[in-house]
Amino acid sequence: MLRQVLLAASRSDRVERVVSTSPLTRDVVSRYVAGDVAAVVADLTREGLLVTVDHLGEEVGDRAQAEGAVREYLALLALLPEGADVSVKLTALGLRLSEQLALDNAATICERAAERGITLTLDAEEHDTIGGLHSVHATLLKEHASVGVVVQSYLPGALERCARLAEAEGARVRLCKGAYTAPGALTAPADIDRAYVRCLKVLMAGSGYPMVATHDPRLVEIASALAVLHGRDHSGFEFQMLYGVRPAEQERLARLGAQMRVYVPYGADWYPYLMRRLAERPRNLTFFLRSLAGRR
Repeated sequence: MLRQVLLAASRSDRVERVVSTSPLTRDVVSRYVAGDVAAVVADLTREGLLVTVDHLGEEVGDRAQAEGAVREYLALLALLPEGADVSVKLTALGLRLSEQLALDNAATICERAAERGITLTLDAEEHDTIGGLHSVHATLLKEHASVGVVVQSYLPGALERCARLAEAEGARVRLCKGAYTAPGALTAPADIDRAYVRCLKVLMAGSGYPMVATHDPRLVEIASALAVLHGRDHSGFEFQMLYGVRPAEQERLARLGAQMRVYVPYGADWYPYLMRRLAERPRNLTFFLRSLAGRR
């Protein structure tokens, strides 16, 4: 119930105005969203952590806005170290205007990223964009073998998508639970977890490169066990966690030698992102409400 309320709030202009104008919101936002992205990336890198960086913002209304998003990512690439990744939402590149437009824009970023030794991962969004997401990904793979894609375990067909992707040598697949509402999607946490593990088993047994995006300690342990079972060393997969969520665990995994990548969002359009993160981990709402109430 709380998760659904938070997801509904993420789409409410009225709630956004209330939250965004509160002088106390800044403390919460700074915990989950990078202000000076170059400084945050440098700090994480010094701690032995990898990064994937997302410029926040999804829907665009015209080609000019989509081109603006491309320019933002091209400028971002200049700030990132070799081995970094950028997470890109195709709706920010014009997917709802034209799939070809989104493909062309994503290819432009891929080409520049490859020159700097940086990879690109296509982020999952609302359920009605998933078809376009995987279509663009399949086309990009023909010329950009390192481009990654997200699969959300709570969606129908997630296991089949993982099975197809697992057949491709080196295919980078970020497996997450899912942070949107969708018809036919799993809603019970236990069901979503079981679906996640089924997908994870397929990816670990395949030829690709699994990116295990979870903060759940049980799933971290399961992923580690599956990697050993299938003969994967630390270079054969990675963990991914959100900036500001379980930082001590991120550092612990990195010290153990794991590839630990932190998802770092930045930009002014933080409100929908923050609400979805709270929906994914409702206990974060306690921190949020205390901050709004002025209690530290």
